[in-house]
Amino acid sequence: MSEESQTNYATSFRQQFTWRAVLLGALGSVIITTSSMYVALKMGALPWPTIFVAILSWTVLKALGNTNLNEINVAHTAMSAGAMVAGGIAFTIPGIWMLDQTAQVDFWPLLIATLAGTVLGVIFMAALRRHFIEVKQLPYPMGIAAAETVLAGDEGGEKARWLFGSLGVAALFTAVRDWWKKIPAAWTPLSLWAHNIQFGLWMSPMAVGIGYLIGPLFMGTWFLGAALSYFLFIPLTVNSGYITLEAATAIKDSFGIGLIVGSGVAVLLKDIAPQAGEIFRPLFSGVGDVNLKRAPLVLALIILVLSTLGGLGFVPTLITVLGVWVTTAMAATLTGQTGIDPMEVFGILVLLAVKAVSTPAPQTAFFVAAVVAVACGLAGDNLQDFKAGYILKTIPQAQIYAELIGGVVGAVVSVVVLFVLRQAYGAMGPGTELVAPQAYAVATMVNGLPNVPAFGIGLTLGIALYFLGIPGMTIGIGIYLPMFISATAGVGGLIRAVVDKKWPDFNNKAQLISSGFLGGEGVTGVLIAIIQVIARA
Repeated sequence: MSEESQTNYATSFRQQFTWRAVLLGALGSVIITTSSMYVALKMGALPWPTIFVAILSWTVLKALGNTNLNEINVAHTAMSAGAMVAGGIAFTIPGIWMLDQTAQVDFWPLLIATLAGTVLGVIFMAALRRHFIEVKQLPYPMGIAAAETVLAGDEGGEKARWLFGSLGVAALFTAVRDWWKKIPAAWTPLSLWAHNIQFGLWMSPMAVGIGYLIGPLFMGTWFLGAALSYFLFIPLTVNSGYITLEAATAIKDSFGIGLIVGSGVAVLLKDIAPQAGEIFRPLFSGVGDVNLKRAPLVLALIILVLSTLGGLGFVPTLITVLGVWVTTAMAATLTGQTGIDPMEVFGILVLLAVKAVSTPAPQTAFFVAAVVAVACGLAGDNLQDFKAGYILKTIPQAQIYAELIGGVVGAVVSVVVLFVLRQAYGAMGPGTELVAPQAYAVATMVNGLPNVPAFGIGLTLGIALYFLGIPGMTIGIGIYLPMFISATAGVGGLIRAVVDKKWPDFNNKAQLISSGFLGGEGVTGVLIAIIQVIARA
């Protein structure tokens, strides 16, 4: 690079990676992480916060004046990072308490594991960005939507009004429901439950918003899985007296988890293995969007810290880091193709590899899954933002640094919020207020599958469906998630289908409303939990 080019690059970098973009991104990461932890535990799903943070960054930086599209992109890259870090923790660690309500999880080892997953996710995406964004040019739909949002701007503040207005409505609704108890948390028709038809609706604007953002295709297959489980399999088998309700639930849970894991295996077989050399070469060569020559040293340091201070041991840590390397590429592929990043599934895959060569203690097993889930969640988020940056011509190095800062902030906040919610709500898992279904799936893998044949059938079918182009992963999600979550999210997907057909021009506003629903209910839920903890102190 010539001296003039270096000067121009440095000037552009300073205009994009500004102190106010970093500060705004870090503060935004606190808010988004807090909300996302609650959403993930309560809903068992975590849509990308990309549109929300794009509008928030645009609004604040425009108000401060003298900004540019790339500075806005850098700010919302940092903001969104914490969401997926929170998802990685929420989708794994609560399983420890599902197996043993009295289990003690130490703060510092969990924080170390979370930070390790964050740094691993950033390093591997720095090496893989060029392949997935520039060479393969996968769509990354939320990244495209974020870029379009920033390019369109918000003259007159109309988008901000829709976003923050819906946020306020959801916050008020959540306070009335959870604090003043004036609205029931769910509607469950007892006449159907008497016949083992476990139908219900969760009274949650957040759930409707999630269904809308996911869209009719994947939400439809998600609800199909729920309908097959709760309208057909459980009522028919239990009412006939063939098996008990507990046995039917064990079969459907194991089958659903098998479908999801099978889809993850298929991604590895179909999309990653044939291109392994091209995908992974940058880390060996030290060439990437940032200087990766020191990456092996950083990886060695992470292995040392995780195996000692993190308490994982050398063999599980080594397999975990190698597993993260492979699964982040899997997450990048699946996110780019579908917009879905099943981070807990990748955690399960690596956990199975660890259990194949060692016998980790239960808490170690969950920490392994958490490191992988955090890294894979951050990988998916990073690439959505990289896609937006590629369109907006943001310097990748600026986004990588922003992602690292937002991710580290998110790691600290997510661990703190998890302990706050644990103290406020107590038990987590099926039948509680914080159902955390993904963590339940991880717990079943740690404790032993309730029905191994059903898992094996689901695993095989999941691989076959992926090769056939059928979204078996979302079918599996519907199978093992509680019906009241799937039904309410399904309403959101149905609304999206109607809007797309009859009022397509309203879709952008409806996405902002849906994003506001997530933020409003998520933040309010955590604030209520904090108040409850303080009141009990």
